[in-house]
Amino acid sequence: MGSRRESGRVSTERQEPFPKGLHHAYLFAWFNALSYQVVLGGPMILYAKLLGASATVLGIIAGMMPLLVILQIPAASHIPRIGYRRFVVGGWSIRVIFILGMATVPLLGGVLNAQNQLALLLFFLFGFNLSRGISSCAWLPWITALVPEGVRGRYLARDAAIQNVAGTVTFWVAAALLGTKAEPWRFAVLFGLSAAMGWASLIFLRRIPDVPIVAETGGSIGSVPWLAMIQHRPFRRLLEVVVAWSVAYGGVTAFTVAFLRSSLGLSEAQVLWMTSITFLGGLSSLWFLGSRLDQLGSRPVIEFCGAGWIVVVAGWLMLAGHVMSARAWAVLMLQFFMGLLAALVQMAHTRLAMAVIPPMGRNHFFALYSVASNVTLGLSPIGWGLWIDAIGERHWYWLGIDWNRYSLFYVAVTLGFCVLLLLARRLWEPKAVSMEALLREILIQSPQRFWLRFWPRA
Repeated sequence: MGSRRESGRVSTERQEPFPKGLHHAYLFAWFNALSYQVVLGGPMILYAKLLGASATVLGIIAGMMPLLVILQIPAASHIPRIGYRRFVVGGWSIRVIFILGMATVPLLGGVLNAQNQLALLLFFLFGFNLSRGISSCAWLPWITALVPEGVRGRYLARDAAIQNVAGTVTFWVAAALLGTKAEPWRFAVLFGLSAAMGWASLIFLRRIPDVPIVAETGGSIGSVPWLAMIQHRPFRRLLEVVVAWSVAYGGVTAFTVAFLRSSLGLSEAQVLWMTSITFLGGLSSLWFLGSRLDQLGSRPVIEFCGAGWIVVVAGWLMLAGHVMSARAWAVLMLQFFMGLLAALVQMAHTRLAMAVIPPMGRNHFFALYSVASNVTLGLSPIGWGLWIDAIGERHWYWLGIDWNRYSLFYVAVTLGFCVLLLLARRLWEPKAVSMEALLREILIQSPQRFWLRFWPRA
């Protein structure tokens, strides 16, 4: 009976309207994704490998952006004086300047050797992520205050869909531009396009409605009760889950790109074409759950995704361990579900943070949440890179599996997702439905049941 009531609540809940001017946030998300997917995603990893970057350096590149989010802690106290919109616009404007600097690096091959080009690239990436780390502390409090509680799941689902469509377009354009031979000038053009899209995103960022800032307790950084905030039980349990997720997920995207390029011998364009399927998986999250995230709750979604990630990473283990042949359909299927599950987890985490963080002290709560998540997300790929480099070219066979640097990496990641699944069951969310209700919603009551009709029956 309880499950029926839960299901009824899911289907009959009335939806609230979106606030005026929110469409500018979607347009900003579109152009912003067209920009940052180049400098923070697969294209940048491939260019660094072209310059001879090791797994540790690739880990630093992947971890630099989330690691510098630690600057949100001191920056949060300045938000009330500057304002949400002005704070974010300032940081995003500086980012574009550093992207323009990155566009010049591939053109300096006649002046600098590969090592010096890589060092200069790391400098511009540091500046890019430094400005982002400072200014991003105002984004979540701004959106939380702007978007009503009853439609946050819908907003996050649509935002994720927009970013994943933009990511797909970005990788298709990058793959077509790099072609069969990834020459340096092609990367220069690609980084220049990223800067142009970053500039376009600023136009719509300035049009997002600003909101009044809730007064914070205390008047200085030292007066902020950080320990009391961590001891807030619903928030602490969310932090535990987010940290576990960051450790497990931190290096998966970057080192899967490296695995496809080095171990499977795919070209840069082939890697980008295959990786673009990840964004299609993320886009399908809107169809998979859509606005039902507000009624289902975040906890069952995180549990479901934790179990799904264990299966997906086990599939990569089979490929890296040569248990399965690396057929295109297998790689594409794994990429698709990586995008789907990552989008669902990130939406669920953000929505739950919006729910459990109180209005008083919101700026500092979100700063602490972002720092705990992103510092772990930044250290994780560096640690995984050191792990992969330490194993090097050594490998051995046992239980029919080739145990090499990438298969051992996927084993360790699988253990991380097991921890995530256990911690997710402890999350505090009174309005969340049970896992049984979630599965019923996915398999029976949602539009996906159409596809089950094609499943062969005994």
